[in-house]
Amino acid sequence: MRSRLTVIVAIALAIAALGFAITRVISEPGPPAAAHASLPPMQASYLGVFEEGAPPAYQPLDSFGQVAGMPPNLVGYFSGWAESFDRAFANSVSAHGAVLLVQIDPTYAPIAQIAAGNYDRYLLSYADSVRSYGRPVVIGFGQEMNGTWYPWGYNHVSPATFVVAWRHLVDLFRGQGADNVTWLWTINANRPADSSVPPLSSWWPGSKYVTWVGLDGFYYRPSDTFRSVFGQTIQQVRTFTHEPVLLSETAVGPAAGQFIKIPQLFSGMVRDRALGLVWFDKNQHAGIYHQDWRIEGNQRAGDVFRLGVRDNVRPSR
Repeated sequence: MRSRLTVIVAIALAIAALGFAITRVISEPGPPAAAHASLPPMQASYLGVFEEGAPPAYQPLDSFGQVAGMPPNLVGYFSGWAESFDRAFANSVSAHGAVLLVQIDPTYAPIAQIAAGNYDRYLLSYADSVRSYGRPVVIGFGQEMNGTWYPWGYNHVSPATFVVAWRHLVDLFRGQGADNVTWLWTINANRPADSSVPPLSSWWPGSKYVTWVGLDGFYYRPSDTFRSVFGQTIQQVRTFTHEPVLLSETAVGPAAGQFIKIPQLFSGMVRDRALGLVWFDKNQHAGIYHQDWRIEGNQRAGDVFRLGVRDNVRPSR
């Protein structure tokens, strides 16, 4: 009798333990579901813009779209270090049928410390916000690292250290399930060759870590052409990757002759099979390198820009 009772008690305890284990497995949350979203790499399909006042407002973007003859389908902004992902603005961009482009600016964070994981708490939070947003987002980090004007430029940070930081950032986002990111590796378009600047390939993290290549370049003077601004850099890039190229920050200044040069910018974009361009539509007014780049309020510039969009940009979404 005792042996039978012992068996019954043992069975009851086993069933109870199994039930507890099942309940625990069900109640304990697993890792968050990954967000998957990608963008079509169609040539001459993106018209983007950086606008003063956006974020938070969207009205400046609407004004740009009216002059351009079509609303931008790529909207960029610079996210300062320690700033959260701007979900409210991202929702507004999506509601207008556009895609958000974020350049994460690491001005106040040493690149070596980012590479070492010392800022992972902030970046994990950012990645979680991007994942929960769920829609496609284009993200760049430490843009124009082949220049000298940023704290992460080549005269401050070695290319090898930058590459480690870039890969760490991408791995971290992917580990959080933020697979809705199009990674934009953004370099400054080199103008005359400078032997003191390392080759662009020194900063290349590998195709596994890059979706699109971004080129930043501006027309400052009448002598500037698409070939002199972008041509040499595109040739260099094509020696180590064939990832799609986006003219990720560009404009033609009044001093360069907008009526003539804006059409050349669009025709060069098409000829070199770029994904599109992102116009830097801001008023800087500080010399040849910081002109008033806006097309609003300048009828001749606005007219030729609208024709360039009409004849060359073919949105895919």
